[in-house]
Formats: sequence, C-alpha cells, structure tokens
Amino acid sequence: MIETTFSFIPRAARTDKPRKTGVTEIRGPYYSAYGRRHLADLLDTMGAWIDGVKYAGGSFALMPPETVKEFNKTAHDHDVYVSTGGWIENVVRFGPEAVERYIDECKALGFDVVEISAGFISLPTDSLLRLVRMVKKAGLKAKPEVGIQFGAGGGTAAEELEAEGTKDVGWLIGQAELALDAGADIVMIESEGITENVKSWRTGVAAGIIDALGLENVMFEAADPPVFEWYVKNYGNEVNLFVDHSQIVQLEALRAGIWGTKSTWGRIQNIGT
Repeated sequence: MIETTFSFIPRAARTDKPRKTGVTEIRGPYYSAYGRRHLADLLDTMGAWIDGVKYAGGSFALMPPETVKEFNKTAHDHDVYVSTGGWIENVVRFGPEAVERYIDECKALGFDVVEISAGFISLPTDSLLRLVRMVKKAGLKAKPEVGIQFGAGGGTAAEELEAEGTKDVGWLIGQAELALDAGADIVMIESEGITENVKSWRTGVAAGIIDALGLENVMFEAADPPVFEWYVKNYGNEVNLFVDHSQIVQLEALRAGIWGTKSTWGRIQNIGT
C-alpha cells in the first residue's frame, strides 16, 4: 500500500506502481519550460501517482544530451517511465535511415517509450506497423497515437480542424487493433475531434473505443480538467489518462475521491481487488 498522511481517512482504492490501469502520464516541457529540478519536486510530492512523463513537440531536440539524460534518470529514480511524445512524425519525413537513428538515440538517451504519432501526416497502415516493430526490436515500448482528426496535435484552431474533417471511429479502432497485434504496448487516443476543438464532445467515440479495445489497452489525452473529470466519472478511477504536469494533484484528488466538483464530490469509489 502507498503510505500517505491522514491514511485513516478512507479513499477510493488505487494500485501501486507499476500499473496497467489507472495510469497517469504527465506532459514534460512544452507549454512551460522545466527541467530536472522541477521534475524532482513534482516526483518528491506526487511521484506515487505519476506513472510516466512525456516530452511534447520534440522539446528534447532543443536540449543538450546530458540534460535529457539527467531528466530521464530523475524520472527513473522515481519508477516513472519516459516517453518521447509524437515527434517521430517529423522524423519520418526524412526517410528510414533517420527513423533508425532516431530510435537508436532515444534508447541511448534513456527513453522507455517511443510514441508513434501521425496527426499531421498521412501514414499507411503498413508503415505504422513497421514503426511499431522497429521500436519493439530496439527493446523499447511502442505507443501509437491514433485519432479521428487530421491535423491534430499542434494546437490548431478549431475552425481549421473542422475544415479538415474527421475520420470514422471504426477506422481508428481498426488501426489500434492492428497495432496491438503487432506488439504495441498501449495506444494513445488523440483528443482533437473527440473532446478538444469540437463544438460538442463526441462521447460515443470514447465509449466505442473502450468497448472495442478494453480500458487497459488505451490512454486518453485529457489535458483539460472537465475532460479528465468526465472520464473518471464515467469509467472509474482506473481509466488511463494523459494530462498536463500542472494538473496531477487535481486529477489524483479526483481519482482518490478525496476532493471533486459538485458533479463528482463523494461519488468516485473503488473497492480494489
């Protein structure tokens, strides 16, 4: 059991790390710059509830190698995995050799997970599956990111994304199933087109994904408090979520049922196994 203060106050059950469900991945440096010391503070206080940290936007490509290694080691010292984020979709534009060198350097720098994103590019299914296998062959975990919105992942305005149109959820599920069959460890679900940059949330899409793939095989991008509250309220505190690092306390208080809004106060329960 995880030791906390005020442990005599009941709360919803949470499993210890490493977790398969109830996983929380936090965003690394991107919208705000931070380094090893800030990460250490986050992990000293909330490390029991942080499972992974994900760089965003290729931010590591702006840093000295030793800085990236130190940041990643700090995460590992707290039993937290490190993900590349989806920068590989930039790398694939420069051909197979660049991809191979990228994966090799990710391993050398101490990354655990290579996210395989294609929000801005058109990537054939065979290429996606080849990337999954390349990552696995290198001894790293493969995490494809799939979504229904073309152009997702860069903070594009809602009007521009709406003009691009969306893909069918059946296509997304099919891609995810193929990736899992090819060895992917988990699939990240892009929020654009579902709960982000839409006029109304497409909650049926999330339900279809969970029904088809299982709660343990997917992680939902939910970097907005009303979104992660909705996921926890509707699917329990063991749904896997990606949030901004600034939101970890708010999310875990919700998962534990020790705090919440009018909509969730006292309603989040889990009796454990």
